[in-house]
Amino acid sequence: MALLDDISCPDDLRELSDGQTEKLATEIRRFLIEHVSRTGGHLGPNLGVVELTLAIHRVFDSPNDPIIFDTGHQSYVHKILTGRAGDFDTLRREGGLSGYPSRSESPHDWVENSHASTSLSWAEGIAEGIRLRGEDRTVVAVIGDGALTGGMAWEALDSIAARQDLRLVIVVNDNGRSYYPTVGGLANRLSAIRTDPRYEETLDRIKQHVTDKPLGRQVYGLMHGVKTGVKDALIGQQGIFSDLGIKYLGPVDGHDLGAMERVLEMARRYRQPVIVHTITSKGKGYPAAERDEEDHFHTVGAMDPVTCEPLATDRGATWTSTFAETMTEIGEQREDVVAVTAAMLHPVGLAPFAERFGDRVLDVGIAEQHALTMAAGLSAAGMHPVVALYATFLNRAFDQLLMDVGMHHQGVTVVLDRAGLTGTDGASHNGMWDMSMCGLVPGLRLASPRDRGHLVGLLHEAVGIDDGPTVIRYSKDRMPDEIPVVADREGLDILQEGDPEGLLLVCHGQLCGETLEAARLLDGPAATVVSPHWDLPICDALLEAAASSRAVVSIEDGLVVGGLGSRLSQELRLRGVWTPVRELGIPQAYLPHASRSALLHRLGLDAEGIAASVRDLAGRIPASAQAAQQA
Repeated sequence: MALLDDISCPDDLRELSDGQTEKLATEIRRFLIEHVSRTGGHLGPNLGVVELTLAIHRVFDSPNDPIIFDTGHQSYVHKILTGRAGDFDTLRREGGLSGYPSRSESPHDWVENSHASTSLSWAEGIAEGIRLRGEDRTVVAVIGDGALTGGMAWEALDSIAARQDLRLVIVVNDNGRSYYPTVGGLANRLSAIRTDPRYEETLDRIKQHVTDKPLGRQVYGLMHGVKTGVKDALIGQQGIFSDLGIKYLGPVDGHDLGAMERVLEMARRYRQPVIVHTITSKGKGYPAAERDEEDHFHTVGAMDPVTCEPLATDRGATWTSTFAETMTEIGEQREDVVAVTAAMLHPVGLAPFAERFGDRVLDVGIAEQHALTMAAGLSAAGMHPVVALYATFLNRAFDQLLMDVGMHHQGVTVVLDRAGLTGTDGASHNGMWDMSMCGLVPGLRLASPRDRGHLVGLLHEAVGIDDGPTVIRYSKDRMPDEIPVVADREGLDILQEGDPEGLLLVCHGQLCGETLEAARLLDGPAATVVSPHWDLPICDALLEAAASSRAVVSIEDGLVVGGLGSRLSQELRLRGVWTPVRELGIPQAYLPHASRSALLHRLGLDAEGIAASVRDLAGRIPASAQAAQQA
């Protein structure tokens, strides 16, 4: 019988012997490979934290002792140990387990925001609240996978260093990687500690000569865990963390359960802030992941666990691959174009550009705020930066887009991958906020390409615009086939001609195909379907077409509040045009995880839902309303 079958809560772990716990670690790795290969998800990060998570749950008393995972994609083992193993076949599926911590799933999950570098601020706040309430509890924050490259984490560390009365243990899970090898000065310092041969050689000699003596393992554990005994004497550095005034233990082998438990117990007894620096290997125990130099299977789709071949059929060209190809073409034509990424070189498609123009790619780590302001500086120096991000992560750099790029009229192009509904990663990863935010930036140009040709043309245009920011956003969904343009009216592309005084459907980006299909489902005179070449600023041709129409329906894959439809309505009112406008988009809500297609259907943004909304609006407006409005 498998040990994992008897684990329903962390208390069960404390009943296991050391040997049984080691066996359980092996079972958990097998479990992860078996289940995540079926559902898809973050495999590599979780294979790397098996022993670390086991040790945390054996030493600390969750949920009484809050455990906070930075980013949260490395919380699968935590879910398994807190009674959710039986639900793993539903991982990232509608109504099933979230791919991140989730308060609705378990009291063991304290924080479910899955944006990086936030755990230490959460941890300090919770620890301060516990102190003020006079409670005997310890807070544990697990931060790693590059999250310490984010400035917010260092703001928190600076604050924590001044509070020696907080019971807070910070576990730095140092695997040298985020999606890609972690970059920057911090990574270099950690690497120096992690790889100094004198440190490792000395520990090996101590282990060989001491552990077979009475109490030898305990002595070795202390020397392995305590910075002051070995590392300071050999490496001669106080360490970046202890320089802040925070106690530091490590580095510790994060796959050595005994060592991890000893050092965490020591940290717990300090009763003040302490950092435990642990070294782990992403993808540990799965040879295919360990050999993968790109990202050690950071995230995978459904695949064969033996061959690692994807189970999904080939989807053809993607938005990301088209961006990658076009950026390389632009790089060959324009020596002033520089690419900027925030620790996501491969996911956003900049790897081919980096291979061809390595000196013109800047990876700033998980630091989107810095990326935008640095891009403003590059523009001021005569370059044209292209900053490629996931759409949800632009949220973190809005002030920099507004004040540093926008207010200074710098020519910076921001390319947003995974815009709109992304689905399976849940509320924090839906790229639904960007259009509402970007619309607040004076002079900003924004576009949502509808097909390959549109995207390629927009990228070439954008890098030639040097008087303000440009934003290009596209979906994670399959790139559609080319959508023919039947006419071009000064920046307004006509996708279907209809009655010029009838219904006008205004569609943007990925939803153009759904809108055309919805138009075919309508009865009566054909509706006119249009798509702006640039969504912002709203072009005069669109305003004129709307003014002459019976009614307008705007369809977008973004937040309806403050979105493109509401901007169109506002511009029409400012011109004294009272044509009825219905705005279809994503509601102002945190959406549950589900497939993108399921969410589109639920929100009425698939073809059938769009057609139903158009029929409803048309039925509410008499045919004579247009004449009455113009009278």
